[in-house]
Amino acid sequence: MKIVKEVIKGHGHPNIRALHETTFEITREERLTPRGDCIIVVGADKGALNLSNNLKELIRSGAKVKVIIEVDDLRDEIVGIGNPKLTLTDPISLVGRKSDFICPRTFMIRANKAAKDLDRKLIMKLRREFWKEVTVKIVAELGA
Repeated sequence: MKIVKEVIKGHGHPNIRALHETTFEITREERLTPRGDCIIVVGADKGALNLSNNLKELIRSGAKVKVIIEVDDLRDEIVGIGNPKLTLTDPISLVGRKSDFICPRTFMIRANKAAKDLDRKLIMKLRREFWKEVTVKIVAELGA
């Protein structure tokens, strides 16, 4: 079994709504309008392009991908898979999708959750205490 882990740091924003039904997004952008209803973390220190080569390789091997979002004592997890067609070349964003749609921002498909499915206590903390650091752990696992 091969496992690669990566940590991304970011924070919340008063406009985080997390209502999108099929995607969630982590972005390096600081600005967020209410229309960005899939965004769950802003000010991230990495986009898809900035992920380590080891993580990209495993994701492109079709690995199981787990995303753990933590702020203070609140935590939620999203599980999906990688795909050989993922380019992971967007320098700004990371998008997880319930569907099989792939673009340069996509880092995981067939996710078991989208933004709207995340713990509402966590989302409210991201809105109300937006200055607090958010830790996003991406864990890719391939093999038995």
